[in-house]
Amino acid sequence: MLQGLSHQAREAKSWPFAEARTLLARILRLRLDDAERDLAASLIGEGKAYEAVATFPQLARPVVFQCGFGASGLPHMGTFGEAARPTMVRTAFRALTEDAIPSKLIVFSDDMDGLRKIPDNVPNRHILEEDRDKPVTRVRDPFGEHESFGAHNNARLRTFLDGFGFDYEFMSATECYTSGRFDPVLLRALERFDAIMKIMLPTLGEERRATYSPFLPISPKTGKVLQAPTLERNLEKGTIVFPDEDGTLTEAPVTGGHVKMQWRPDWALRWTALEVDYEMSGKDLIDSVKVSSQVCRVLGGTPPETFHYELFMDENNQKISKSKGNGLTMEEWLRYGAPESLTYYMYQSPKSAKRLYFDVIPKAADEYLQQLDALLRKRAEGDNSAQIDNPAWHVHRGNPPDKGSPVSFSLLLNLVSAGDASTKEILWGFLSRYLPGATPESEPLLDRLAGYAINYYEDFVRPAKKFRLATDQERAAMEDLVRRLEALPAGCKDAELIQNEVYEAGKAGGFEPLRSWFQALYEVLLGQSQGPRFGSFAAIFGVERTIALIRKGLAGELVAGQPA
Repeated sequence: MLQGLSHQAREAKSWPFAEARTLLARILRLRLDDAERDLAASLIGEGKAYEAVATFPQLARPVVFQCGFGASGLPHMGTFGEAARPTMVRTAFRALTEDAIPSKLIVFSDDMDGLRKIPDNVPNRHILEEDRDKPVTRVRDPFGEHESFGAHNNARLRTFLDGFGFDYEFMSATECYTSGRFDPVLLRALERFDAIMKIMLPTLGEERRATYSPFLPISPKTGKVLQAPTLERNLEKGTIVFPDEDGTLTEAPVTGGHVKMQWRPDWALRWTALEVDYEMSGKDLIDSVKVSSQVCRVLGGTPPETFHYELFMDENNQKISKSKGNGLTMEEWLRYGAPESLTYYMYQSPKSAKRLYFDVIPKAADEYLQQLDALLRKRAEGDNSAQIDNPAWHVHRGNPPDKGSPVSFSLLLNLVSAGDASTKEILWGFLSRYLPGATPESEPLLDRLAGYAINYYEDFVRPAKKFRLATDQERAAMEDLVRRLEALPAGCKDAELIQNEVYEAGKAGGFEPLRSWFQALYEVLLGQSQGPRFGSFAAIFGVERTIALIRKGLAGELVAGQPA
């Protein structure tokens, strides 16, 4: 699927390919000496990546992408972006290297973190209050379904990721700490404690500096993750001494899951122990990445290539916050828009701030459909040269479908509105007449879009509709349009022919600019200020029904029928 694209990938301008080329340069730089690197780069440049890997076994070690999950809460919109964007870079890397250099995406659950804040969206909150500050994998599950709250959220995470078809390897912080996987690096952190403190202390406030330690011991008495100072260190035994909650001096090994590291040193620990090559994070974590990178070097690791994306804003340009509940949830987007449209939205301009609220869904849906149509047209013409720079290629991880939707999402919304289509069956009544032979089975994407359109219309469009009466100028032009439509051949479905008649009626009516004519049609007939191409709408809705709709609008019936 991804073979034979390396030449195009070297020239591709889309951001995942730019990131992939940077990542490849890192891999060659870190794993090969100068002479080896030159030869490997030459072979890969000639489309012989498999030969490069066979020649240099160092390249056969998987390239590691990582994203994190805070297991104290349920998966959400940010979780989707955390997995979707690195997957785009990984797909681009695979195409760049002919899929010869293995790679994997680690989704790392920070499930050993202490539960500090109790989520609002869970039952039996008293259970979480009683277990506050324990690692989330030791907090009882308020849902009563799993052995712990962390296990519950991890299961939800995996179901979430599997539902979107992500290819990933799940890792648990609890398992990595308790199994000994992190032990060598933890002992190194103990050995280089002072160097880590030298990095961390300047980043903290005066009060925090007084008690800070990169190690968070887990109390053997209460099981809670403690913010306790390290009073003594014993390198030979691999232990620290700290005051337990009751003030008792307690000695514990830094290995075997008896401590976890503070989050920025923990990030560095992860990068080092798992040999992470690539990780993305929001621009609010730029300083944290710098600090963690310094700690990573102290621990003997090489910080990964990083990419900082902009944060989402709500409709008032306020930062999206889980605690505030502003912005969109995953469930809300997926009620009104296809997963492909959400992936497209994540792909678009990741370094630019974007507003995340309901109004963006129809636009994202139609832009995705336009990009997919453009890719399919090029493919049909035998031109595959630019397909890997098309967003739809990245949305579908290098394997776009063979067909898109013959009808746009915005057009479906207007069909629902004008036809009072409360079910997909009613909507398909219009669609099947316009697309002879089309069925929900033959047009699965269109069928899914129809369901989303009905939901979106009922929840957002219908309540906001506001019809108005036509002005004298508009009335004359609409009456002219009726005459033009009546003169068309019976059963006309030619959207361009209908659109030309709409243009001519507007020109004859003296509308300048002509955009004001279309705005009048939308406001009088559909109760909104904008809509799809009117010719396409009339072709699917039916010319006779469109004429009847215009007459209702001119008679004031649409205004009379709207809610007071």
